[in-house]
Amino acid sequence: MNIALASDHGGFKLKEEIAGLLGEAGIKYKDFGAFSEEAVDYPDLALIVAEGVRSGDFDRGILCCGTGIGVAIAANKVPGIRAALCHDTFSARAAREHNCANILTLGQRVIGPGLARDIVTTWLEAEFKAGRHARRVEKIAAIEQKYNRCSR
Repeated sequence: MNIALASDHGGFKLKEEIAGLLGEAGIKYKDFGAFSEEAVDYPDLALIVAEGVRSGDFDRGILCCGTGIGVAIAANKVPGIRAALCHDTFSARAAREHNCANILTLGQRVIGPGLARDIVTTWLEAEFKAGRHARRVEKIAAIEQKYNRCSR
């Protein structure tokens, strides 16, 4: 597995914690920043991760900001991305198993590092269950296609 990882300044410390977890687990990842708590714009970093996942250069992505909301909104603007904001392990598992979420978003100001590690581990270990869920994910893709055609 190859993970694209990024945060803004509000999620920097949490991203560093997750990078440590990925390294400990031997999971390949690329850190796209931020590289300090100096202010940066979260849409820029969310776009880098989302495009990397969409292109297939990365299997999945993880994004952090203060709440996890901004990076989720920005990443979900990229067709084919299903970014899920998760602050508990139940949601993290369901995001993968039911929604085939390919990006996980987390909020540093919402959860602590221990819970974040549990959420990331749960999300990385979970797999899409397909079946009835595949039809629903296909409907999400159809919505994207409908509006991509109209906006051109």
